[in-house]
Formats: sequence, C-alpha cells, structure tokens
Amino acid sequence: MARRMSGGCQCGRVRYTAEVTNDDAYLCHCRMCQRATGGVSIAFKNVPRDAVTWEREPDRYASSPIAARGFCRECGTPLTFEYLSGSGNIDLTVGSFDDPSVFKPTSHFGVESRHEAWLDTRGLPDRRSDDYAPLTKRWEDAGVSPR
Repeated sequence: MARRMSGGCQCGRVRYTAEVTNDDAYLCHCRMCQRATGGVSIAFKNVPRDAVTWEREPDRYASSPIAARGFCRECGTPLTFEYLSGSGNIDLTVGSFDDPSVFKPTSHFGVESRHEAWLDTRGLPDRRSDDYAPLTKRWEDAGVSPR
C-alpha cells in the first residue's frame, strides 16, 4: 500500500514528497558514497522518479560520468543519488525523510568498501544527546530549550 512521505534538507530550503510502497531500504558502502557523505555508509530508499514531487528541486553535482547527487547548496544535506540515464528510479537518503524510522535495511551495496567494524555496534556504550550536559548548556546559552 502506497503512502506519501515528506522530507527535505536540514535548513528546509529543499523539500519533497514521495510515494513509498514499502519499508525496504539499503546501505551503500561504496567509496563514492563514503566520500560524498563523509560517512562509512549511507542509507537509501529507492523509488520511481515519478513518485517524487519536489517543492524545490535540489542542486545536483555530477559525481561521476554516470551519476549525479542531489543536495542543498545552503546547508549541504545529501538528498539523492541518481543515474544520468537508463533508470526510472532515484535513491533518496533515508535520513532526509521527516520520519526515517519506518525504513528497515534489507541489503548492502558496495560491500567491497564496507568497514566491518561499523556494522554491529550494539556493544558500545550509549549516550543520549539531551543528557550530555555540555551540549545542553550550549543550547541553553543559545536561548533554545534542548528538550
């Protein structure tokens, strides 16, 4: 069953709505995605291009001769990966959805560059950002309630 989900960049300049038919997403570990995001992987939701409506189109960077990446030029948020030709689909970054919690990873891509140590982090200590006093103080000093 399709549902409409919204998302966009951190500053709100670029916004979209996508028709999503399932909760499947995937993690890409390729070196191009690592460099484009500064992370060890990125989570994507693949959808048909015509299932996405943009309130404002993202800026695009031709990251290779075969693909472009959509982003916001104001805040830098990575938003898309898309082949320049031959595909009717586009990848939206899971983190750019207003509610990314509905998606579940179902596969890995670009595993030749995967950093195994980052896959299972369940044994690491946890800390909530709103319980970290130095950060809470910074928000309060800025006149914003951290909670």
